[in-house]
Amino acid sequence: MNKNSIKHHKIGFWSIVLLGVNAIIGSGIFLLPNVGMKLFGPASIIVLLFDALLAFVIALCFAECASFFSKTGGPYLYAKAAFGNFVGYEVGFVTWAIRIIAEGTMYVAFAIALSGFFPPLAHPMAKNIIVTILAIALMILNISGVRLTTLINNVVTVGKIVPILLVIIVGLFFINGSNFHPFFIPNLTHTSNFATAAITLFYIFTGFEGVVVIAGEMDNAKKNLPKALVLSLLCVAITYIAIMIVSIGVLGPDLAKTAVPLKSVFEKLVGPWGGMLISLGMILSVGGICVASSFITPRSGVALAEQKMMPAILAKTNRRQAPYVAIIVSTCISLIIAYSGTFTALAQISAVSRFAQYIPTCLAVLVFRRTKQQVGHSFKIPFGPLVPILALLTSGWLLFHIQTSNVLWGLGALVVAIPFYFITRQKNQSN
Repeated sequence: MNKNSIKHHKIGFWSIVLLGVNAIIGSGIFLLPNVGMKLFGPASIIVLLFDALLAFVIALCFAECASFFSKTGGPYLYAKAAFGNFVGYEVGFVTWAIRIIAEGTMYVAFAIALSGFFPPLAHPMAKNIIVTILAIALMILNISGVRLTTLINNVVTVGKIVPILLVIIVGLFFINGSNFHPFFIPNLTHTSNFATAAITLFYIFTGFEGVVVIAGEMDNAKKNLPKALVLSLLCVAITYIAIMIVSIGVLGPDLAKTAVPLKSVFEKLVGPWGGMLISLGMILSVGGICVASSFITPRSGVALAEQKMMPAILAKTNRRQAPYVAIIVSTCISLIIAYSGTFTALAQISAVSRFAQYIPTCLAVLVFRRTKQQVGHSFKIPFGPLVPILALLTSGWLLFHIQTSNVLWGLGALVVAIPFYFITRQKNQSN
């Protein structure tokens, strides 16, 4: 048999683009347009543009770093190569923490989605009961070794894309221009609110960084990944801005009063059955993301244990090859996070936590330009150091204006990682 016929299949350009779009579009777009309206009024459309540009410049930094490597690793790989073992360990550790925070946020999103279908479940106590049942059910499912990833991925994709397209396509014909006046609302559109709205809505752009982690599985990653990242973000930004315009144009000031904005928009357009349809799509989408996340998140901890960055017990498996210790630990921490706040607050914390990967990656661009040789299909951001420096300054400005407690929650894993680093280093040296 021809050797080439059995070689490992690589992911092509358009598959990377679709993977990127799928990785970025999640539950946030179903639930956060109301926050933008509440914090910054119709001008929240400008906030979305700002977030899209910030995600774009950070993605460019990821793309340039990715072009130096063909193997899997992502931000951890870049940080370790640029700044050494300690910073690499911090970024690797926080990768697991980011997934845990995101999973806890998804639990709360599922409870909100369910309350859109059954309004009595909107009570805070009901939220905690729902997230507890969901977390325990998923933990048992994963410990039993059941794998539903392909089916779930298909359900999630259909569940989130169809409702979004329905709202955009139908809603564009019912926009009321007067709902955009005044565009800048006095006493609302100021710097503090802009920063709060920006970090909250930035949550819906996160996820692109996950695509670069599988660079080693891509066909000609050095050439295809940078272009695919940019195209993915462009598609997502257009979709989000369209959703925001429709939501404001249809609901106006009422957008700030609803917890389930897309449901409220479609309900106003076509009646109660439309609201139920969107709610069902949300439940399928968010529930599917929870299932997929509950499978992936513990394995981030397992990867750390296998690389001797965390205690080996995390990689321990049962007879069904399920890493039950990592599953239990991840679930318990995710539950604590889910109990701790509202979806909006947790979305902010989740968005903040991503900067523990973003900032080292942007800095790594500047380091690699001095320490690594550009070759062949390497991607280099134009305009010299302007883009990485712009990404760093904008990220710093945004974090500076965020509530201190949310910054501490979001970046606290960096502090938690320090004793683990020295403990594991000492143990590895002894061995």
